[in-house]
Amino acid sequence: GISHVLTLVLQELSLLCKRDVNGVGMLYDLLRSRWLQALLKIYECLQHYLGKRPVPVTLQARAMTREVLELLREAPQSGEIKELRRLLRAPHLKAALLSAHDTVAQKDFEPILPPLPDNIPENEEAMRIVCLVKNNQPLGATIKRHEITGDITVARVIHGGLADRSGLLYAGDKLVEVNGVPVEGLEPEQVINIL
Repeated sequence: GISHVLTLVLQELSLLCKRDVNGVGMLYDLLRSRWLQALLKIYECLQHYLGKRPVPVTLQARAMTREVLELLREAPQSGEIKELRRLLRAPHLKAALLSAHDTVAQKDFEPILPPLPDNIPENEEAMRIVCLVKNNQPLGATIKRHEITGDITVARVIHGGLADRSGLLYAGDKLVEVNGVPVEGLEPEQVINIL
């Protein structure tokens, strides 16, 4: 893979490095750096993982759990069966873990967006529909009311924040709707509460 190619490049550069041709020494040091080696190993692992394309055994783990509980109720009651029934009935397993498994297995985690109308005039402004999942982290952007139009716009995108990392929001973007709520006529503080 990439590590093998990098090893070959380093061997070639080590010959040129002795003559220090056009800053080859700096390039040699860069390619030998531990952090780059670690990044390349991570990259290779991810490529290997993506090549496997793991698939879930079942799309309906919650339904299967209910079936197993029914079968266990009819089975002779041993200590192990009672413990397994107790574990399978636990709310954190049923509601959180199995529900999350089924959601991911069914790839049911993306929002369903309405279709765009066919009759959009050519002089119409372009509109992007952006979906950001915050997970208890701040958005990483500030908003303001435009002085002239009164529109709510993105004032600033904070470097390293969720909005910046997503690459989906830019300073000056007009907010039309947030979480399905139209923001026209709202104050920036009200929009922040919706976010």
